[in-house]
Amino acid sequence: MAQEIHVIPNWINGCEHYPETKGTIDKFNPHTGELLCRVADSSSADVAQAVTAAALAFPAWSDLTPVGRGQILSEIVAAMKRHADKLADCIAIETGKPPQDAKGETGGAILQAEYWAGEGMRLYGRSLTSGMPGKFSHTVRQPRGVAGLIVPANTPIANIAWKTFPALICGNTVVLKAAEDSPRIAQLFAELTKEAGLPDGVFNVIQGRGQPAGAALVTDERVNVISFTGSTGVGRWIAEVTGKRLARVSLELGGKNPLVVCDDADLEHAVHWAALSAFSNAGQRCAAGSRIIVFGSIYSAFRDKLLAKVSSLKLGVAAGCDLGPVVSQRQQQSILTAIETTKAQGGRVLCGGGVPNDPELEDGYYVQPTVIEGLATNAELSCKELFGPVVTLHEVDSLEQALQLANATEYGLTAAIHTRSVDRAMWFAQRVKAGVANVNMGTYGSEPHMPFGGFGASGNGTREPGIEALDVYSELKSISFLVRPQLL
Repeated sequence: MAQEIHVIPNWINGCEHYPETKGTIDKFNPHTGELLCRVADSSSADVAQAVTAAALAFPAWSDLTPVGRGQILSEIVAAMKRHADKLADCIAIETGKPPQDAKGETGGAILQAEYWAGEGMRLYGRSLTSGMPGKFSHTVRQPRGVAGLIVPANTPIANIAWKTFPALICGNTVVLKAAEDSPRIAQLFAELTKEAGLPDGVFNVIQGRGQPAGAALVTDERVNVISFTGSTGVGRWIAEVTGKRLARVSLELGGKNPLVVCDDADLEHAVHWAALSAFSNAGQRCAAGSRIIVFGSIYSAFRDKLLAKVSSLKLGVAAGCDLGPVVSQRQQQSILTAIETTKAQGGRVLCGGGVPNDPELEDGYYVQPTVIEGLATNAELSCKELFGPVVTLHEVDSLEQALQLANATEYGLTAAIHTRSVDRAMWFAQRVKAGVANVNMGTYGSEPHMPFGGFGASGNGTREPGIEALDVYSELKSISFLVRPQLL
């Protein structure tokens, strides 16, 4: 008897809702290639229903004090902790992460949630001085309204927490467009918000495709703020559409992030971080270190050590594996096609370049960790985000040349440099075109209290998370009083 395939519905006004068309999308297990579930294929009408629920819930939620909102968010945190194993298991199955990675992502989401739940006791208004005698001024933060949050599949529970908690603590209500490749985790989170006592309608989830569901959320004029993490192409479209109605928009987009290895670097340490930056999460990070720039005098030694490290990486979803599959067959084929194109452009594949030979992995969406050298700096793979376990090596003669190459891309999200010299590190960090610059670490590593975002095609200048996210999800109002002594 065939096993029944579960359908993941929308979550609107505190309960499950199936799309009006009854249409669904197939979601496959990235490790086995088997059909995992079906996902609601939402229409613009379904999105409108969710936005209506959020709009109706907004007055009561925004009238609640920030401290009161924080107390409810703390209950959601407690629910996440109680169900942490369930959340991590869901992530591992949906995205193909090894269990330790799924647990780490869940723990990071809980830290993010704890930080923002506590923010209700601050919310950072200011007292201001005035040149007018008797005038006293201060600022307050007020919610914008309905927040449309669009998240990717690569780190799903982290992305949900990253956007949802700052939006809610500021007093907004939420319509979350879940990633079609990680739908179940969004539903689980919604159920936890209900368990924790979040009022119905304050948090809603729409499943489905970017078109029409995501597009309908962006174009709905009742949505006052949009936060999107995803591709630069979609981000440009969102900026254009929402700009016409002057909606607040936060865009965290792609990256082609450089990791520079100087001739005075600790090579073992640099190789460790280079491999983590390039291949952890199967390279599916906007902050992945996909370009490694190495000084010529140590290039051969570094390359040999890196290749040895990469050859030791274990693929799979069991405990202790270093990387799993990419999230979909579509993504796998895109990566493999790009590798083949690179060969025609003069790139030399030093390791990887295809799918693993292991019969236990052959039905999954696996790509071998791949190292390529010899590409021109203006080759497509040297400049464009691929979102997979593929890294290119580039040889340079000086720090100035390394900086020039690091900045030779439209992106500017993250960067790293490995050196024993504080002078070199500071010189590079100040000049590299990136919103995040790390020294003797990887190209990733944001924490809940640290702003994250990029330059150029990596975003529109906003920063999330960190306290800077308040500027995304709230309006700043200046209030002044004039004290008249004759009335005292």
